[in-house]
Amino acid sequence: MKEKKNIIDQHKKLLVILKKHNINYFINDNPKISDSDYDKIKSDILKLEKQYPYLEKYGSSQSIVGATPLNKFKKIQHLSPMLSLNNAFNLDDMRDFNKKINNFLSSKDKEIEMFSEPKIDGISATLVYEDGTLTKGLSRGDGKIGEDILENLKTIKKLPIKIVSKDVPKLLEIRCEVYIGKKDFAQIKKDKFANPRNAAGGSLRQKDPKETSKIPLKYFAYGFGAVSPMVFKTQSDFLKKISSWNFLTNPLSEKVHNFNEIEKKHIQLDQLRASLDYDIDGVVYKVNDISLQKRLGNTSNSPRWAIAYKFSAEKAITSIKDIVIQVGRTGAITPVAKVTPVTVGGVVVSNATLHNEEEIERKDIRIGDTIIIQRAGDVIPQVVSVDKSRRVENSRKFIFPKKCLCGSETIKELSKSTKKFDAVRRCTKGYNCDFTAREKLKHIVSKEAFNIDGLGKRVIEKFWELKFIKEPSDIFDLNYHKIKKLEGWGELSINNLKKAIEKSKIISLDKFIYSIGIRHIGQENAKILASFFSSIKEFTKLFDFKNRKKILVNLADLDGIGETQIQSVDSFFSSTTNIKITKDLINKLSIKNYTVQNNDGKFSNKRLMFTGGLKSMSRSEAKAITENNGGKVLGSITKKLDFLVVGESKPTKKKIEQAKQLNIKIILEKDWNRILNS
Repeated sequence: MKEKKNIIDQHKKLLVILKKHNINYFINDNPKISDSDYDKIKSDILKLEKQYPYLEKYGSSQSIVGATPLNKFKKIQHLSPMLSLNNAFNLDDMRDFNKKINNFLSSKDKEIEMFSEPKIDGISATLVYEDGTLTKGLSRGDGKIGEDILENLKTIKKLPIKIVSKDVPKLLEIRCEVYIGKKDFAQIKKDKFANPRNAAGGSLRQKDPKETSKIPLKYFAYGFGAVSPMVFKTQSDFLKKISSWNFLTNPLSEKVHNFNEIEKKHIQLDQLRASLDYDIDGVVYKVNDISLQKRLGNTSNSPRWAIAYKFSAEKAITSIKDIVIQVGRTGAITPVAKVTPVTVGGVVVSNATLHNEEEIERKDIRIGDTIIIQRAGDVIPQVVSVDKSRRVENSRKFIFPKKCLCGSETIKELSKSTKKFDAVRRCTKGYNCDFTAREKLKHIVSKEAFNIDGLGKRVIEKFWELKFIKEPSDIFDLNYHKIKKLEGWGELSINNLKKAIEKSKIISLDKFIYSIGIRHIGQENAKILASFFSSIKEFTKLFDFKNRKKILVNLADLDGIGETQIQSVDSFFSSTTNIKITKDLINKLSIKNYTVQNNDGKFSNKRLMFTGGLKSMSRSEAKAITENNGGKVLGSITKKLDFLVVGESKPTKKKIEQAKQLNIKIILEKDWNRILNS
């Protein structure tokens, strides 16, 4: 049992790390690791889940979707969420994807017909047509709320403003990927944009559509959201139909029927991508049958019926000029190689991450070495290997400092789940370390936290140097008279900053919990905790030692909160400095109670548990139905459980007896089906 708990905790820890890096890429536009390192984390999770199938009930890899919309655009809710895709990195991953589909559908292990499409590295947008007329155009935003960029989208050539057809649905939501061709980008890039994707994103966020019209934006339509009435039966039929309505669709898309065709298509597009006039970073495979797509449904962040089979990273040769260290908001000490500038994947780079001291020692990386670096996506590149045949005589080993830049001793933490020391050194001073404190401030003003427009990383750096801000609560007591004296700060920019700060004072409980920067507490964990505490009044009970110990015991019952997260919460509030800073911040804010979104579902605010196999559907499908109906599925019998659903195939007698002892209502499979059909 102890070994199983360690495996579960290790799995949960990897999920937390994965979510953190999803936030860096999708929300902050500031990835901290390379795609290959990200891929390794995901691969480790997949291996664990394959080796230990019981882990699936504790959650699988979940991507953080998009970014909180900018304040300068009107915000509109998507008719249906724009979700991100899970990734595959080899054919075994694709087989695993197919196996999960079969398990979910309780079907035999068969190869389901897929539809393949090049994964364009552009900017996602959605178009809403009512009676054939384009009425709304939104950015992805955070997947639920997007930015109103209709007028900018209208400037894209060959994008239909009106669909002239008798069979067009009354309501049609088209998903598309907006991009700039490589040749066009070469003519417009100058020093303004790093790559075509950034150029497309910046163009769509112009306030003046006339400026957007000067940029040669293009698009491919690839999917749909809300459709009423539904007139499509397959993904291939959908693309064929909208192509007849004059939408541009990718000509390289096609059906695939087995794993040989999947791999063949992946290799074909990988070899072809350099010759294409647009960037692609993989192939998207979708279940072709839309009725099966509907049945498979989605997790909270990604569809179960689609996956992105990624390409390998791009590489280049350069040399290391120096190695420096950086301090992150959790105190992590990260070594960074300063390299001779080199172009990788169309972008000039001068830094490469070295991750930690063990990585430097393992690869024997020295200052002066000729190295191979790789970059995939908009991330800081990583050092793949050293070309030791070209090592110069005066190359120098890097002695990793045992102290932080603030002068404090650093430590490697011992993981309770793996019983191994962390590879990363950390400064443990928290807010008492200037370098950590400054990074924490950057986190708290970021888009997914307080989302204070106009108070970005560079401004935080400047205000920190001038001692305008030292702690989070200082944000709400800024001296605007002093700011006005600074270069670049006029009446308009100061008024905009005031408005943004004033607006940020009203914040939801889950965002507040995420914002204060408890290690291992990402956005999803913050939502789970917010749902548990409901109000800031209950949350502040963590400040008291005796209350905290009682609360932490109860947190262990929460699906998605493991020993790692509980230990982090305890450690955070064991610091009197953290408690003081959190209290001071609370006093400046109006923190809204957390409310469950689905209040009218059949299992609204109810906690369920399943035992035994269901004949009518898989356990995964039953869990998805429960959550879609506002309920929550727990992994163990507790007094908080509302229903125990007993399947016909081998239910656990012990769980049934425990439920009876706690007076928990027991529902047989026939009762479960009756509720669903009512």
